[in-house]
Amino acid sequence: MRTLTISLTPHQAARMQDAVDSGGYASNSEIVRDALRLWEQREEIRHLEIARLKRAYDEGIASGEGREVDADILLAELKAEKRSRG
Repeated sequence: MRTLTISLTPHQAARMQDAVDSGGYASNSEIVRDALRLWEQREEIRHLEIARLKRAYDEGIASGEGREVDADILLAELKAEKRSRG
């Protein structure tokens, strides 16, 4: 394993020490590895969400020209559609 030096605020260092002292983690390194796993998961979710949004954008562009819609009319149409469905 590679050893790194990191800088933490006093609050962060105290929180880490509390986590180790309470038995939640065996070491500071374990806390950092867990934090990195969570960061990697968040990044993966972010990449998936960006890809989903790009697909939705492409589908929207491919669906043709947009049209101007009056908000009150649209709302009335949606309410009518909902009533017709039951």
